[in-house]
Amino acid sequence: MKRRIIILLLLLLIITTSISLWADFSRDDSTQIVTDNSTGLEWQDDTHASSITLSFQLAIEHCETLNLDGGGWRLPNFNELYYIADRSTKNPAMNSIFINFSTSYYWSATTYADNADYAWVVYFYYGIDNFNRKNYSYYVRCVRDGQ
Repeated sequence: MKRRIIILLLLLLIITTSISLWADFSRDDSTQIVTDNSTGLEWQDDTHASSITLSFQLAIEHCETLNLDGGGWRLPNFNELYYIADRSTKNPAMNSIFINFSTSYYWSATTYADNADYAWVVYFYYGIDNFNRKNYSYYVRCVRDGQ
């Protein structure tokens, strides 16, 4: 039984590590937006994505009022944010199409189910996830549905 669990965990690790390698991203330098061509999501990739740290609530408000190439921005949910991590590398564990990044924690909009005072974050040094208190200050990368 333990052997099957270990094999399943290894397969899951291989699959999640490989997802970033198959991702099809493109970058528009004039708008500073990275588009995920497979999901249609557009990602903020201006200097603010690597320089602004905010609490969870302020991160949500920041994205909702972001006026980069028009509106429609929001804080990404955990799955969206985790998807752009590249766990096949580290420092940074981020797809190389992104040029503005920190190797620290980024907020997701997903609250931790066991304690509403916490939310999920992605640590882009290793591409791993964690949950932390919502009053901490972390980096913010906004996303929107394709235009």
